[in-house]
Amino acid sequence: MAEIGETLREARMRARIDVSEIEAKTKIRAKYLRALENEEWGLLPGPTFVKSFLRTYAQALGLDGKALVEEYRLSHERPSEAALEPIVSSPQHGRSRAPGGGRAPSGPSRGYLAIVGVVGLVIVLLIVGLLAGGGGGSSTTKTTVSVSHDHAAQLHRGATRGSASAAAGSQEVALSLRATAAVYVCLIGDHGRRLIPGSELQAGDSTATYHARRFEITLGNNSVTMFVDGKAKTVPASSQAIGYSITKSTGRHSLQPGQLPTCK
Repeated sequence: MAEIGETLREARMRARIDVSEIEAKTKIRAKYLRALENEEWGLLPGPTFVKSFLRTYAQALGLDGKALVEEYRLSHERPSEAALEPIVSSPQHGRSRAPGGGRAPSGPSRGYLAIVGVVGLVIVLLIVGLLAGGGGGSSTTKTTVSVSHDHAAQLHRGATRGSASAAAGSQEVALSLRATAAVYVCLIGDHGRRLIPGSELQAGDSTATYHARRFEITLGNNSVTMFVDGKAKTVPASSQAIGYSITKSTGRHSLQPGQLPTCK
């Protein structure tokens, strides 16, 4: 089987995806993604996070995350990092007999020993957690807790930014122009930004598609077709300059002569 890091790197290269794109998609820092690809396990905050990051990275590339995690567990995870299992001696051939000829009392069942082992593991983890909280924990435990908080904060910030961006994007309107003859254009976007600063378009010229929550536009004549959110809108003939206000909620509305924006 190919090495874990090589499998990840080849899948990403085949898909022509940059590490920064995976970072934005998974919210895992780029340095940890590179550590996974280079199998630099010591640069990662601990086995638990290695397996979590590995599973998330693999899923982002369309790979079998469970298989890669199992490969890591078998090849790189130390016994002390795996779940503790109770040691049960092998049964003797035949059945033991008590000195009096009866059957010897049987020892604790395997299920009982397994429960005891799990309880013991939980107690050890609780003690480690208490020591870390009192300042006596190891640097590895502190690093793991710090990275956990940092990763959670990144996920929260990413979700908040995504929600804000989606809300802002839903209020934006798309606008582009195509001239049918020479026409003067002054186009103002959000915050008074001059998108077309009083320029003359020639017949056949097309502008880029602009996005803003509100546009104000002045046209020297009607020799232009406006595309608002992809829908073509003509401009009626006029003997003077024509102006519009354009938003998502109100659509296109004519401006009075004294309200027309200027790009001077």
